[in-house]
Amino acid sequence: MTEDSTRDTLIAAARAAARNAHAPYSRFAVGAAVLLADGRIVTGANFENASYGLSLCAETVALATVNSGGSLREVVAIGVIGGAMDADGRPTGSTPVGPCGRCRQVINEAADMAGRDIIVWCGAAEGDAVERRTHSELLPHAFGPKDLGLGAAG
Repeated sequence: MTEDSTRDTLIAAARAAARNAHAPYSRFAVGAAVLLADGRIVTGANFENASYGLSLCAETVALATVNSGGSLREVVAIGVIGGAMDADGRPTGSTPVGPCGRCRQVINEAADMAGRDIIVWCGAAEGDAVERRTHSELLPHAFGPKDLGLGAAG
């Protein structure tokens, strides 16, 4: 799969996932798609809670699903999109959206486990705007297992 086709596939999967967002409070839908080394794609959508602090981001949902399947070490790339929800609950907007700080830290954990700099495609809910980043660009000087005196997370 070429980098362009990987990008397009992940952004399309993230857009599809965002349609399942439960975001009645922020009205901001986010979708994420995680590419594993074997070609599988695992998706997630944000899941808000009335207490706010218990809400889950799309990236965290997708990575937790990957982890529960025993594949956290296999993460290669992630696609993320987000936007304000229209009257039908679909995300809108032409500006690329990136992971929040918490999600950047969770992606860093996956990158540490995988032993690679994970590519993060930040896309717009609509249109062609997509930015290529790596997790290390998004979260320089990240806190990880090495800061606890450990090697790669295990």
